[in-house]
Amino acid sequence: MWDNVKKSSSKPWLTRPQHIAGSLCFLAATFDLLPHSLGPSPSLVGHPHPQPSFRPRALVLPVSKDAATLQYVTTFNQRTPLVPINVVVDLGGRYLWVDCDRGYVSSTLRRPRCGSAECSLAGANGCGGNVCSIGPDNTVTNSGGPGEVAQDVVSLNSTDGRNPGRVVTVRRFIFACAPTSILQGLASGVVGMAGFGRYNIGLPQQFAAAFSFRRKFAVCLSSSTSARGVIFLGDGPYVFLPGVDASDSFTFTPLFINPISTAPSFPLGEPSAEYFIGVKSIKVNEKTVPLNTTLLSINREGVGGTKISTVNPYTVLEDSIFKAVTEAFINEAAARNITRVAGVAPFEVCFSSSNIGSTRLGAAVPWIDLVLQNEDVFWRIVGANSMVGVSSDVLCLGFVNGGSNPQTSIVLGGYQLENNLVQFDLASSRLGFSSTLLGRRTTCANFNFTSVA
Repeated sequence: MWDNVKKSSSKPWLTRPQHIAGSLCFLAATFDLLPHSLGPSPSLVGHPHPQPSFRPRALVLPVSKDAATLQYVTTFNQRTPLVPINVVVDLGGRYLWVDCDRGYVSSTLRRPRCGSAECSLAGANGCGGNVCSIGPDNTVTNSGGPGEVAQDVVSLNSTDGRNPGRVVTVRRFIFACAPTSILQGLASGVVGMAGFGRYNIGLPQQFAAAFSFRRKFAVCLSSSTSARGVIFLGDGPYVFLPGVDASDSFTFTPLFINPISTAPSFPLGEPSAEYFIGVKSIKVNEKTVPLNTTLLSINREGVGGTKISTVNPYTVLEDSIFKAVTEAFINEAAARNITRVAGVAPFEVCFSSSNIGSTRLGAAVPWIDLVLQNEDVFWRIVGANSMVGVSSDVLCLGFVNGGSNPQTSIVLGGYQLENNLVQFDLASSRLGFSSTLLGRRTTCANFNFTSVA
């Protein structure tokens, strides 16, 4: 059964990221590609154009922020006939999983046989009734359930980086069929989660293999619940109105592999599919905060370090880091005559907005810098990403105390990612980040979703 720590896989390449490239060769061979839609595509823009020679250089997905849960939701077409499905974006999730128990109707749904290459690639952990077992995770609630490896049609828009283009389709996209019960805690109307993690059947790997483009993807989350952000699968340009290519201002830092999985359940020996970066120190108002720096590294048990998450709405800090950073922030705010007020859950540190000015980069508060491989490379968190308005006269620091023994010391959450374009280069194990797009007079909501197909 699929327990919190599952039995070790007999396929050693399943637990070694350096072998993902080899498995992609198999993926490319197994996909049956169509360059056009199989039917109506109400969730996609543009019209299907049968162009057998067309190979996209990149794909594009819309991303909406759910007001009730603060989860980020994307939409694409699946099944035959095609229907739009809404799934929660899980940046570090291992694969796409969908509720197949309730209302899943498709003439092209396929369940690979036990022992098949598809099941091995998916990391299947068992076999029953000649169906491969797999354990999909709800990473919002840290719960899971029994599932099955499946394949079906998936369809979405290509892009030139400026607009959506022709609709393209993969006939046999690998995913997990999951029970309805693990949808609990997810946004209303969603049917599963889309995993973009570093895993053999993650969305970036499958689409890159299907269309032979680079194993890169970029995420740009909108801060608005009424305006869509965007995910690009493939390389840039990544252009936002009024013609700003946000990829030309990237700062780069290495991505690290945590040798121990951070998923709610996983096979013994499997590394994490999540994306870790090497934060060396933290500054508030350009002053270094004293920290226990051993917490910033990943130890042999997979504990520590810094990861990036879209399922955590706000950045979560280990207790001692949280106290040190918030104390420094409170002191710097006091020097600006900013008045502290009572906390408002889930935030402990809040301020009266009466003495806080407004700028193009958000509230005029001390900047927070995550210093990376050297002092010249840092992720700057400006007021728009640090301060959360909880009422007309109260702003809170959008960081949450993660307690004294979390698995990961710093979890950079969705709010801190908003209006920042972040590119994940899986082949080079490198992260590119734009810093806030507000400084370039654009936002993540400014991708032009008008089709040119």
